[in-house]
Amino acid sequence: MATVTAAVVVSQPPEHLNSFSDSDERSSTDGEDVAAVSRVSALEDSIFAAYLQISGGRSPIQDLAKIRSFLSAASGRSGPFVACLICLERIRPSDPIWSCSTGCHAIFHLHCIQNWANQCSQRPVSSSSLSLSSDWHCPKCRLSYSRSLIPRYYFCFCGKLEDPPSDPWILPHSCGEVCNRPLRGNCGHKCLLLCHPGPCPPCPKLITARCFCGSLEDVRRCSQKSFSCNLPCPRSLPCSSHRCPERCHDGPCPPCQIKGFCKCSCGKTEEERVCAERGFRCDRSCSGLLSCGKHNCSRGCHSGHCGDCPLQGRRTCPCGKKEYKGVSCDADVPTCGSTCEKVLSCGLHRCPERCHRGPCVETCRTVVLKCCRCGSLKKEVPCYQDLNCERKCLRMRDCGRHACKHRCCNGECPSCQEICGRKLRCNNHKCPSLCHRGSCAPCPLMVTISCFCGETYFEVPCGVEKNQKPPKCPKSCNVPRLCRHKFEGRSHKCHYGACPPCRMMCGEELPCGHSCKQRCHGPMPPPNPEFTLKPKKKKVERSTGCTPESSCPPCQEIIWVTCLGQHVGEERQMVCSKKVRFSCQNLCGNLLSCGNHYCTKSCHTLKYHPSTLDEGGKDGFALDQVFVDSGSELAESCEDCFLPCQKAREPACLHPCPQLCHSGNCPPCEVLLKRSCHCGAMVHVFKCIYYNGLSGEEQQRVRSCRGPCHRKLPNCPHLCSDICHPGECPSIVQCLKKVTVRCACNNLKKEWLCCDVQSVYRDAGRDAKDVAKSQFGIGLIPCNAECASKVKANTEVQIRKVKIPQDTGIVDVAGPKQRKRRERVQAVQQISKFQALSSFLKRCLFFAFIFLVVCSFVYYGYKGLFLLSDWMYEMEERRITKGFSRY
Repeated sequence: MATVTAAVVVSQPPEHLNSFSDSDERSSTDGEDVAAVSRVSALEDSIFAAYLQISGGRSPIQDLAKIRSFLSAASGRSGPFVACLICLERIRPSDPIWSCSTGCHAIFHLHCIQNWANQCSQRPVSSSSLSLSSDWHCPKCRLSYSRSLIPRYYFCFCGKLEDPPSDPWILPHSCGEVCNRPLRGNCGHKCLLLCHPGPCPPCPKLITARCFCGSLEDVRRCSQKSFSCNLPCPRSLPCSSHRCPERCHDGPCPPCQIKGFCKCSCGKTEEERVCAERGFRCDRSCSGLLSCGKHNCSRGCHSGHCGDCPLQGRRTCPCGKKEYKGVSCDADVPTCGSTCEKVLSCGLHRCPERCHRGPCVETCRTVVLKCCRCGSLKKEVPCYQDLNCERKCLRMRDCGRHACKHRCCNGECPSCQEICGRKLRCNNHKCPSLCHRGSCAPCPLMVTISCFCGETYFEVPCGVEKNQKPPKCPKSCNVPRLCRHKFEGRSHKCHYGACPPCRMMCGEELPCGHSCKQRCHGPMPPPNPEFTLKPKKKKVERSTGCTPESSCPPCQEIIWVTCLGQHVGEERQMVCSKKVRFSCQNLCGNLLSCGNHYCTKSCHTLKYHPSTLDEGGKDGFALDQVFVDSGSELAESCEDCFLPCQKAREPACLHPCPQLCHSGNCPPCEVLLKRSCHCGAMVHVFKCIYYNGLSGEEQQRVRSCRGPCHRKLPNCPHLCSDICHPGECPSIVQCLKKVTVRCACNNLKKEWLCCDVQSVYRDAGRDAKDVAKSQFGIGLIPCNAECASKVKANTEVQIRKVKIPQDTGIVDVAGPKQRKRRERVQAVQQISKFQALSSFLKRCLFFAFIFLVVCSFVYYGYKGLFLLSDWMYEMEERRITKGFSRY
């Protein structure tokens, strides 16, 4: 079984052994490497001292190589480290751990293995499970452990000390004492190493032992006490005729393979067979007589006596109820005539036929009431027939992800047979196990990480390789240099990727007069592939640079180059051989033809017509003096201005200029404005230039409609009588219109001026605005004696017209239908007792009828559901009887 730890195979051990500190960084100095190597050597010497002393120093590397790899990984230091296969995190020297001491010796975090064991032990056990004692297993080797062995505490490797202290001078997770664990083979000796990870080494003690056949006695190590002397085996084979042809070996001797002619058990057939198969049986039947002398033997080829006749002794009828004495074995026993009553194959009913020879009927046809396996259907069927319903089981299987979906399941759902397929913690592979609960087992694969040349490498569990770096190889890089300094440069170590460039200066003189001040610019060797565990197939582009005797590259001196627009302060430094005109990415900034905006293009060379080259630019400078490259191919004209005009109009108005951006003044505004007159009777339309050119008084004058004002006065129900004017109406208090004034009973009336009516209301303490239009002027004249007599006469006339009964109630219904309609009084006639009684009986009969309809609907609907259920059950029986079931 491969170990979980990261085993390092190093070409030079002093550069790759792990130091025993908690830091993850590698030492970069030779002094620290020497100190780490000496510390590791001293630790190993102290652990293996007792073992090497007893073994005499003979072949310790073969016995201790595996333990050395465990020690290197369990230290948790720089370089390859041990990782927990459950969480894929590094196991540090101070972390509580648990190791599989009886299996693969893998190391896990204590809390990780506790969670793993609890999840495995809480998983429901199916009825088809064979092993009920093993509740959880090791994630690496799948070795089963009982639930009582779930780790609760942190122990050292040998299990003697709980919570071992962290000591920098002993192995992490170790107690520092002698292991004393029993060695393999049950030899009776114990491990002499100090507390260590991994398996214990073979027993080194010397004992006197014999070989497998017992012919030779020798002094050997206890772990190698079982040996072969390589002499012929002196033991006889099971055939007792030949000796074992092999040399001294362990275990029983093999079957004899010497061929010869052998007879079968009955002695009738003779064949050539090996000696180990001489007791064979032929295909002939035995023709001998039984002890009765009347019947032949029915057995096949056999040796010895044929046996007694089975028909001798007590003879009964076929059903066994009646016994016949003195009947010979060759005579047929008659039937008794009674019912057979033998238990049929179902084990519940008896045979209903008369006593008969031969077996009873195999199918019991007694009709019984059976229940299907899931318990959802009960039905009377023949006893031999199984009853299964069509209901699918919806219980979840033991995996907790998939439903059972078996028809008529008895509750013992089988284990899920689908592949889990979930991604493992390594994120590289999927779980190949059957669908299960809890976490998936860790990925069992190991990944090898090596240097480029492959001489130095180590192995880590799958999933940990993402955080690993390739090991440092002490060997020199075997890629030859191609530049002219290949014999002068220093060699470098094995690496991934491209080789470091040559750092020597070129120094050759260039055609321009400068000397080449660059580093060596000769051809470079093709780069090695980058470090990756899954290399991609890419075509390596080989360098096609110049040879060492070729000329130097162009001049690399730095010069200043101006931009295309020759902006101040935008010069750039460029290589002499690669100087080009460039755009500084600033705005052009030249004034456009509109005279209001500037060019927003990026820096460019201007292009002008020949007629404009002779003219002076704006502000008096000459264009041909600045833009000397106007005839080049890169020259281009400035952009055209398409922005809207943003100038302020004169006279000022809110309407923008309809033209694009232009020079000079804007045209007059011709937009039409709508303005209502002062009284709101009509709307005037003016041009914006005309209306905004008038003064404030003139604007108020032209807005007048020249007609009477249509605004209502606030203190009376009349309109203003002046010509349309701005501001408040002048006749608010001095309204001269006539108003009809009446007394309270509307008998007397007079005509007053509206201003007098308003003054009366003000004297009375009332506001004329609160008086309704229909009540304006009413009640201002006092009533006289004539008014009282007229009111009395009108009242008597109304009493004669309307007779009000004294015994019945009067209902006055006053509803204003129109504004000027008077109130009316309607009398309600008295309802008789007979009419009230008849209306009450009609209501009672109506509610009784509704109640009967509801009761009958509920009764017949409930009964109809039962009839529908019986009909459906009858149709189901007919379908089963006619054989129309789906399965």
